[in-house]
Amino acid sequence: MIALLLRDLRLAFRAGGGFGLGLGFFLILAVLVPLGVGPDAQVLSLIAPGILWVGALLACLLSLDRVFALDFEDGSLDLLATSPIPLEGVVAAKALAHWLTTCLPLALSAPVLGILLNLPGPAYGWLFLSLLAGTPALSMIGAFGAALTVGLKRGGLLLSLLVLPLYVPTLVFGAQSVTRAAQGLDPTTPLLLMGGITAGSIALLPFAAAFALRINLR
Repeated sequence: MIALLLRDLRLAFRAGGGFGLGLGFFLILAVLVPLGVGPDAQVLSLIAPGILWVGALLACLLSLDRVFALDFEDGSLDLLATSPIPLEGVVAAKALAHWLTTCLPLALSAPVLGILLNLPGPAYGWLFLSLLAGTPALSMIGAFGAALTVGLKRGGLLLSLLVLPLYVPTLVFGAQSVTRAAQGLDPTTPLLLMGGITAGSIALLPFAAAFALRINLR
């Protein structure tokens, strides 16, 4: 599994599959929103938590179709399905590779981009923690959606339609935790709820994604 993870990381960095694309999209969104909304610092600070979380979610979505599609096209996925590694482990390794190359850079850069949106000072740490706790769920849910649509022509749109409704609870609790921190309220309740979603996704979705892959590879 470690070899598979390292292979996916090398492919992601060599092909630009997620790291630069998601980070670039996140940066463009943070730059364009103040231009579109206006320079009013009070308005920007009010919408900053939601904008940053929506930007991270959409940036994460950009590279999901690459999770299994390239391996399916070159036949590697068939070899992985018949290898001694459990297919659930393959799903977990690919979701982890997606998180490391796409979501982790977003979490690290989000506090810096928060400056552009006039994010209140107390919210910076909670923004980082919320993204660190919530984005693993985005990667795992995305891997499940990618497993459902692998092998379909032009499955990228269908993948987006499948996973976006599943992303909503993580988005709501993540943005709410940052908003509450910005307002001086206790943000731990939505953060814990989001952590529960992440834990449930990691525990259950590898099995569901592996089942979907077995069906699609028949």
